[in-house]
Amino acid sequence: MIVGILKEPEFESRVSMLPENVQVLKNLKLDIWIEASAGAKAFYDDKAYVDLGAETKTRKDIITKADLIISIHLIDEKEIKQLKPKQALLTSFSPLLHIDLVQQFVDSDITTFSMDMVPRTTRAQSMDILSSMATIAGYKAVLEAAGNLPTFFPMFMTAAGTIRPAKVLILGAGVAGLQAIATARKLGAVVEAFDVRAAVKEEVQSLGAKFIEVEGAKDEATAGGYAVEQSEDYKRKQQELIQQHAQKSNVVITTAQIPGRKAPVLITKDTVSKMISGSVIIDLAASTGGNCELTQDNKTIDINGVRIIGNSNYASTIPSDASKMYGNNLINFIKLIVDTEGNLKLDFEDEIVQGTCITHNKEIVNERVNQN
Repeated sequence: MIVGILKEPEFESRVSMLPENVQVLKNLKLDIWIEASAGAKAFYDDKAYVDLGAETKTRKDIITKADLIISIHLIDEKEIKQLKPKQALLTSFSPLLHIDLVQQFVDSDITTFSMDMVPRTTRAQSMDILSSMATIAGYKAVLEAAGNLPTFFPMFMTAAGTIRPAKVLILGAGVAGLQAIATARKLGAVVEAFDVRAAVKEEVQSLGAKFIEVEGAKDEATAGGYAVEQSEDYKRKQQELIQQHAQKSNVVITTAQIPGRKAPVLITKDTVSKMISGSVIIDLAASTGGNCELTQDNKTIDINGVRIIGNSNYASTIPSDASKMYGNNLINFIKLIVDTEGNLKLDFEDEIVQGTCITHNKEIVNERVNQN
């Protein structure tokens, strides 16, 4: 089976596979094609891939002839139409939000895997790209906040007086939130964190942050580690408490997202208007609408001295390590879907394969997408 690795769009610095992954794929009896300069922005040239057994090919050759096409971002509409029946795509395309696209793959008899749908289970952790990239996002969000803040993060006792530590509020204590807490604490900030899931309280506290609780949260174990939709009464109490803490914070980092839905609004216009001038909001949910009511995706705006940074792709700013983590996630998944002869073999009794595969043999095979 021929596996084709594509170059990502201009805005993306990562690549889905590093040269070190090529040898692993070769050991699985797969032939590897890579688009010229695919790894350049991650600081790997074509020779590094070729030396380990890959062949450089044109983008057109990969899209029209490879059996399994790998990318981080989905190929464009024109290229989708060039695919042949029975080809397979291994990428991420938020199928819960793009049902029309899913149906197009069904009609064209294209097998698709969306890595953002990998189940959030213990066994699937080594394949969970969302967690891998969230680790980077949480880390970089704090660094960017520190770079934009007009004050220090740590406390300083100097001859010129005492510098108070920055106050940081983290909304959402998933992978990104926990990494943000750890990084902010290492930089010396006083950190508070909020999450609807009471189960993360101990993790938050173990990292040195104060956990903010709102009574009456609905905490569903079936949500796979994500936030769930809450009652209106809970949302009201949540909003009041968040506003109280946001007004006293120098930095607010928001990370809350709900699969298949617009991100919940946690920071309103009114909250922003009451925040300290010079404070910073980093919104990691910008691509799904943002947790701040005023967030604009991929933009930095200033509202009465409060800087709001909408960025959902911090992983691209650390391309080498991000690509390494992403590629390792893919390798662990690919091992589940190829047989000993290097052919595609899908076991839908495996919850990871079933959860990640979206379309196959002209059918929607993913239960969550079917129920959406």
